[in-house]
Amino acid sequence: MGHSHDHNHQHGHHHNANKKALLISFLLIFTFMIVEVIGGFITNSLALLSDAGHMLSDAAALGLSLFAIKFGEKAATSNKTYGYKRFEIIAAFINGITLLGISVYIFWEAYHRFFEPPNVSSGMLIIAVIGLIINIIVAWILLQGDTHDNLNMRSALLHVFGDLLGSVGAIIAGVLIIMFNWNIADPIASVIVAMLILISGWRVTKDSFHVLMEGIPNNINIDDVEEKLLKIAGVNSVHDLHVWTITSDFPSLTCHLVVKKDIDRDHLLNEASNLLHDTFEIKHTTIQIEGETSNIRNHEDCCN
Repeated sequence: MGHSHDHNHQHGHHHNANKKALLISFLLIFTFMIVEVIGGFITNSLALLSDAGHMLSDAAALGLSLFAIKFGEKAATSNKTYGYKRFEIIAAFINGITLLGISVYIFWEAYHRFFEPPNVSSGMLIIAVIGLIINIIVAWILLQGDTHDNLNMRSALLHVFGDLLGSVGAIIAGVLIIMFNWNIADPIASVIVAMLILISGWRVTKDSFHVLMEGIPNNINIDDVEEKLLKIAGVNSVHDLHVWTITSDFPSLTCHLVVKKDIDRDHLLNEASNLLHDTFEIKHTTIQIEGETSNIRNHEDCCN
């Protein structure tokens, strides 16, 4: 039985870039939130305190994502043989659920505002513009990390995008209300933002749940994997094939290969491992080689 494990330099680079991006973003959002809270109490501005609440949800999401990366660095133990890497996926799932909750809350608020459209002051517009600038900066910082493949980073970015869209909606609605007295613009903008947040929240929740349920990575077709393995000279059949993801950018595979008699098993194992790594980017493989007369399959019932 062979075992291959490859954590390349690129993964380490992404990991460090993600930590740096999250830390800087968290400090920016948290600092601005404190300023808004202090300003809100000094000026008795409900608008400032309300926006600080949005910033708090962003800071919490960023803090959770940062904690997940740090916690995931803990070494493997005898009862946690993969370490704590999957905590990043749990954090992404929590952030996704939170996004869904935020969208529902915005829908609820918008429903009431359709009947009682609020008055928008120039001060609220200034707050929205400042919040927009802060969120654009934070979003740009987060985009320097691995937001494409890393679910944890993507969930944090979506929180910031949600707040960013909220600021854009508030600015557009505020301008329309002040210039044309279209009070209905505020709840309409809120509904549009809520729909975008709902879609994003659903996607990250679904993707993280798929990983937690040991689902096959979206970029891998298990039938294609089996077909490629069967084309290796000396392989008769493939069974007990499983592909799943430990955490973002960490796909894993186990399988049994039934091979012909007198085949060079070491050479075949290397060929299979290289094939899986180069073709499917599967970096953690466990392959068991069996002879044609093996009856190990009779004892495998994990999926029955």
